[in-house]
Amino acid sequence: MRYNRVTEEIVQRLVDIVGPGNVVTDPEKLEVYAGDEVPESEWKHLPEVVVKPENTGQVSEIIKLANRELVPVTPRGAGTGLAAGAVPMLGGIVLSLENMNRILEVDRENLFMVVEPGVTTGEVQKRAQEEGYFYAGDPCSADSSFIGGNVATNAGGNKAVKYGTTSRHIYGLELVLPTGEITTLGGKCVKDVTGYDLIHLMVGSEGTLGVVTKIYLKLLPRPLHNAVLLVPFAGMQAAIDIVPKIMTNGGIIPTSIEFMDKLCIKSAENYLNRSLPYGDAGAYIIIEVEAYTESQLEADYETIGNICLENGGLEVFVGDNKSSQEKIWKSRRYLAEALRVTSPVYCMEDIVVPVSNIPKVLAEIEKIARKYEIKIPCFGHAGDGNIHATLLKEDMDEATWHDKKEKVLEEMYSVTYAHGGKLSGEHGIGAKRKRAMAKFMDPVQLKMIAAIKKALDPNLILNPDKLVNVQ
Repeated sequence: MRYNRVTEEIVQRLVDIVGPGNVVTDPEKLEVYAGDEVPESEWKHLPEVVVKPENTGQVSEIIKLANRELVPVTPRGAGTGLAAGAVPMLGGIVLSLENMNRILEVDRENLFMVVEPGVTTGEVQKRAQEEGYFYAGDPCSADSSFIGGNVATNAGGNKAVKYGTTSRHIYGLELVLPTGEITTLGGKCVKDVTGYDLIHLMVGSEGTLGVVTKIYLKLLPRPLHNAVLLVPFAGMQAAIDIVPKIMTNGGIIPTSIEFMDKLCIKSAENYLNRSLPYGDAGAYIIIEVEAYTESQLEADYETIGNICLENGGLEVFVGDNKSSQEKIWKSRRYLAEALRVTSPVYCMEDIVVPVSNIPKVLAEIEKIARKYEIKIPCFGHAGDGNIHATLLKEDMDEATWHDKKEKVLEEMYSVTYAHGGKLSGEHGIGAKRKRAMAKFMDPVQLKMIAAIKKALDPNLILNPDKLVNVQ
């Protein structure tokens, strides 16, 4: 597809739509919008212009202009993604939704919150709590990521084992299609099978099928009590084996079940500058449980603790207040920062496999790491099989790093698919994993995705060069 450059005339048209204060052309300021949280320079590209609409009508006019002029548009939230999904790889317009940042409504009778896409997930959670409710979507980047970005990537996070990913909490979307048309899918009805499930086609579509401008979020009654357990294990197999036992033998679905391997434990110790309990353990499991009464909470975490100790747990540390919980969570929460200190350039992967296959895949990743003499610490969400295998560049030169990285990823993805897994559990495909998806995804599914993209975006102007190639 041939795209046109952004001309001075197009910039002026954008100014006419949103006002001069909401159009950015200064090269230094454009740098902020050239990348996301992927640290490698190959996944950065400078936009020609950034435009910051304040309402749905302005978004529509921007898209219509881009369609007429055949200029690519990259929707962008907070830029906290990990797949180069909001990076303008082909230049053009970055459509930043940072000014659409209002909580529009809290519907107490129907338990809904209606928000614009530029509200941070943390703000949504805080407002829900103030109203006596609970928003269960909880990516690890809640304080910095926008709810619109969570929708675009169907973000997961720590609580997905109990509450599912973002899609489970979305009942309605207002969006602007790639043609500039405005529509609202769903709303506040809890049940709706009127036609295709277009809402969940859009959730996770990474800004390739429409620009979300309003979101209907389902709220839940707020659990009143919670506790966090840290359980060290000698090895990963015993640690992961505990997951189904908690749910089947214990009859409990925890809010979170996280794991860290030995390399991650050591990285956390170095970063936090303190010794962690059983710092030489082969693996950590962190389990969070919630309840509406203290007695139920105590019964649940005692049951889980006993199951862990009976099945290889070295000890059970219980955090039953904010201070002790924060102490436990700190080692997991700051892992990305800890690894970044170890190696400022890294490649964090997001593979997902059936839960029971986590130890097998981690063993294969360890073999790959030894083969290529590269460190690959692994952590993630034990309750849903999501593994963040993180390749560290450390002291390699650029050529060696790129050569090893490509070979390691090829083998890692092959192992993942051999064990019933997929490329991404929550970060998405974006530009970073597009080639891998073309190789590993069923060609029939690739054709389906391309056909949907072409049908909704005939000029291919909305977040092009992402997910799949479309002719």
